[in-house]
Amino acid sequence: MVSLKRMTGVCTSLTLAIGLLAGCGSGDSDNTTNKKEDNATNQTDNVASADGTQTANDTSPITFSFFGEDPNPNWQDMKDAVGQEITKQTGVTLDAEFAVGDPAAKVALIATSGDYPDLISAKGDLNKLVDAGAMIDLTDLIEQYAPNIKKLFGDQIKRLRYSNDDQSIYVIPTYAGMDNQSFVAGGGFELQHRAVKEAGYPSIKTLQDYEKVIQSYIDKHPTDEDGNKNIGLTLNADDWKMYITVTNPAAETTGKSGDGEYAINADTHEATYHFRTEGEKEYFQWLNHMYNIGLLDKDTFTQKNDQYLAKIASGRVIGLIDVDWDYGDGEKALKAAGKFDQTYGHYSVMVSDQYKDNRHQSPGFDAGWGVGITKDCKDPVRAIQFLDFLASEQAQILNNWGIEGQHYNMQDGKRVVPEDVQNRIVNDNTAFSQESGIGFYGNLGAHYGDGVKDSTGNYYTKNFPEQIVNAYTDADKETLKAYGATTWMDLFPKQDEFPVKPWGASWSLPLPSDDEVNILANKMKDITWKRIPQTIMAKPEEFEKLWNDYQEELIDAGVEKMETGFTKYIQARIKLWNE
Repeated sequence: MVSLKRMTGVCTSLTLAIGLLAGCGSGDSDNTTNKKEDNATNQTDNVASADGTQTANDTSPITFSFFGEDPNPNWQDMKDAVGQEITKQTGVTLDAEFAVGDPAAKVALIATSGDYPDLISAKGDLNKLVDAGAMIDLTDLIEQYAPNIKKLFGDQIKRLRYSNDDQSIYVIPTYAGMDNQSFVAGGGFELQHRAVKEAGYPSIKTLQDYEKVIQSYIDKHPTDEDGNKNIGLTLNADDWKMYITVTNPAAETTGKSGDGEYAINADTHEATYHFRTEGEKEYFQWLNHMYNIGLLDKDTFTQKNDQYLAKIASGRVIGLIDVDWDYGDGEKALKAAGKFDQTYGHYSVMVSDQYKDNRHQSPGFDAGWGVGITKDCKDPVRAIQFLDFLASEQAQILNNWGIEGQHYNMQDGKRVVPEDVQNRIVNDNTAFSQESGIGFYGNLGAHYGDGVKDSTGNYYTKNFPEQIVNAYTDADKETLKAYGATTWMDLFPKQDEFPVKPWGASWSLPLPSDDEVNILANKMKDITWKRIPQTIMAKPEEFEKLWNDYQEELIDAGVEKMETGFTKYIQARIKLWNE
């Protein structure tokens, strides 16, 4: 299961793009008010030389090649405003390539080729590059040239170590924000505002509640105004998106969110393949029911990603089970067309009321995915200085807010987004993002999370309650008001209702590529990706047998051995992070 939290960073509703941060201005102040602000202050763009004196970074022009596993359809070759400022501040440009098709296969090809880009973001496939000897240990480079990175991570820098056996630092974590607080609910179960309004804003807590809203709307409006059939629910099963909209929700709706393909016992730290745990059979049986009554799109398991987004953009899809960064381009088209009542709200839906939604349970600082420097890098010192710049206060402000005087103004010491800019962010986001570059570069640089204030007393990110509300449409606000809520997060259990996971998020564990656990995991994936669609599309009377056959096939393929092996890695990480 791919984690939703790690696919959603700062301003994830704006873009899935990854890249780099840049900065303008300075923000060194001792006017801090809490521990988080202390951690964020006194950062510098200079680096310490070997004798401890400060030397200015080299900003002469240099181009680094970069490969990122995330697709980046909005990449503008750093010609956007933020990208140009990056080059101005650092001298760095990126010759960037982003994954098309199977990103894991591409990384495997890079690993075996022996021809590596200067910088790479390989996400969960880092092990392939480490095993190939492609990655540089960044420990000494960080110590000598990266004061901002050291300041940002503080005593959590030990979590950057690869494993107990290999304590090298191969990547700067960029998918997890330091000290992050959950303010944004970009996932869950989605429903169009018009459908919820017509249903009278009912309680939406269980699968049955959710289904009832969809069924009621489809019964009254089987087609759109042009006679095209409305779609109750569609899922995105194109390649790895299968995790996000088809299989992850089985864990999320049964209180086991955020740990990849496993459910981790909080007391024993034992791992179980989550498809073998309580409640998940019932979830897939509900999808089977939705398919057979005609509410689940018959094209779910054959459509491609662009077809999925096109359906959303048409306004005909009443319900989704997804995250905003995945369906966002389709929704942006609706906003651009002024069809705000056909955009979506987010609801905390569970299999039944016996489960509590833990989607926002904190993994603590989960150092896992990030950007590393390969042994082929033309200038590792410039590369680490560049990554260190991205971790600076001014660079994070630039990436999250843009350029002062153009994308925000300072008023009475506060960053304020002008009304015309905010209007474009909400209603013309794709074009605005491509022009501004705001949010494009968050997953290349280490950064603070939501809820952390910089040295000026302003938040680093725009994901704090007041600014989140400013980004809502009138349709969002109308629906939220009907539920007595201010933000979508108000409809979900809060982060502080759960203990912090001592193992972080299990999906980010770096396992050797030739480890038996990995080999078995690939077998389980193949079985699951074949069997789950079969069970969903089967006749209702066939479901029970198909489910039992699936479970037996998992056991025959060695799922219990895989679980035992993965448990050892979970327990080893707890030891590594707490020594």
